[in-house]
Amino acid sequence: MSTESTEHPEAAALPALPTEGVRRVLCVVAHPDDMEYGTSAAVAAWTGAGIEVTYLLLTRGEAGMAEAPEVVAPLREREQRSACARVGVEDLRYLDHPDGMLEHSLTLRRDIARVIRQVRPELVLTANFEVEAYGSLNQADHRAAGLAAADACRDAANPWVFRELAEREGLAAWEARALLVAGHPAPTHAVAVGEGDIAAAVASLQAHEAYLAHVTGHPAPEEFIPEILREGGAAAGTDHAVVLRVHEV
Repeated sequence: MSTESTEHPEAAALPALPTEGVRRVLCVVAHPDDMEYGTSAAVAAWTGAGIEVTYLLLTRGEAGMAEAPEVVAPLREREQRSACARVGVEDLRYLDHPDGMLEHSLTLRRDIARVIRQVRPELVLTANFEVEAYGSLNQADHRAAGLAAADACRDAANPWVFRELAEREGLAAWEARALLVAGHPAPTHAVAVGEGDIAAAVASLQAHEAYLAHVTGHPAPEEFIPEILREGGAAAGTDHAVVLRVHEV
């Protein structure tokens, strides 16, 4: 799988993400709703093609609303399960690290590496973890989550890192094929999506009803999700697409 971007991206379409032999994809993000801003359209396309997709959320998003965390956490879990159902994801997992205080630490790396070894995915997906992202400074949890996911891919493949995972838990090393980064400003590959995938992606964000009501001035999902995917399609030479930066692990 090539990870090189096209020499003249303004003239050449992004290549399609190779999925031959891909049976499982693990998506690692910080919060409920992080997958739902367009990326879930690719998930819908994958599950529709028979690929198993697991979501690993590092927190329950309990600090993301005005209500007390003990009220918000179960609410956001219910909404996330509904969002997963819209795109065919049956395996939803949480690590229960503290929302808003996620740390890029050995503990977080080990926890993610454990799930990589459990799920044994060919592809691991995370969100943009650059300091500047989405037109502003990236949120702290997003930065910690993406960087830890990137490191954990290598940790999961190295039998001499976190040896207790094998020795105490029976989890042998697992080498994913590639790390995919959604929301990156310099994508290298694209996943073409159809009308059904777009509708599923819109519905997956709409499932976060309480959270969206909490965000002042949030645009309607049906208004901006198709536009994001249309812009991705323009870069990929197709009608609609999710664009990703791909790194071989």
